[in-house]
Amino acid sequence: MHTDPQPRARRFGLGAAGRDRRRFVAPGGALWHFVRSRLGVAATVIVVLFTLAAVLAPWLTPYADAGRGVPDLPIRLQAPSWSHWLGTDDLGRDVLARILFGARTAMYVAVGVVVLSVVIGVAVGAIAGYFGRWVDEILMRITDTFLAFPPLLLAVLVAAALGASLRNTVIAIAISWWPWYARLVRSQVLSLRERSFVKAVRAIGVPDRRVITVHIVPNAMAPVWVQATADLGAAVLTAAGLSFVGLGPRPPTADWGTMIAQGRQYVLSGQWWIAGFAGAAIVIVAMAFNLAGDVIRDVTDPRTRGDQQ
Repeated sequence: MHTDPQPRARRFGLGAAGRDRRRFVAPGGALWHFVRSRLGVAATVIVVLFTLAAVLAPWLTPYADAGRGVPDLPIRLQAPSWSHWLGTDDLGRDVLARILFGARTAMYVAVGVVVLSVVIGVAVGAIAGYFGRWVDEILMRITDTFLAFPPLLLAVLVAAALGASLRNTVIAIAISWWPWYARLVRSQVLSLRERSFVKAVRAIGVPDRRVITVHIVPNAMAPVWVQATADLGAAVLTAAGLSFVGLGPRPPTADWGTMIAQGRQYVLSGQWWIAGFAGAAIVIVAMAFNLAGDVIRDVTDPRTRGDQQ
């Protein structure tokens, strides 16, 4: 009677996948190094707090209406106090509430930009790298055309053409970013398509579409996730830049870049808190994502992995 030679291994997760999981969490593995990294833990805590602020914004402040843009002119431009910890803006809205609701906008933009950029870039890069020849030539020349423009300038041009809105901000930034993911994935696919396991599945007649989606793309995504983590912070910065010049979400949507643009005219007269706290939020969140991306890259690459302090 035929028996499966490794039934218990698969049943209890002790096969190749199980061994990979054990190596990941075991002493000396990637997760072990990440937990030992002070920068990695600190960045993760900030990212978690940012996420909670975005999700729970209406319940974290008694001034939820101010976060949604409802003005209260009698208390405009009040300095930080016990009733308004971060002060009020030029329309009497609580600054802390605006920052909490602005976190929602920042998360929407950051996640939307990275997801859209990854989807487009992975698709283009995988097809170009797998098929090669004229397909690769055409797709890479299109990619090079987008790369010829400075990303921020291209995002400004697209946002100006589409009009100021939250959705158009995501589209504008993603259009300027997907070529980097396409290049990254293409380089991975060029190597993977020559591996023996890919040649084996192609030899038995597996369709190209399935080879790409099941056998190649999953194995090419490790550097993409690392890059995407760092790009979340860059997306927050870029979106704030577009909002600062009037190409971001329209008022009364809470947005950190818009808060800086509206508050800068009051800085010299002493009302620094509107732009100051919004700018601090942008810097802290962007640095947290960048540090998290750097640490993830270091601990997942055996060539750079070391005792993270």
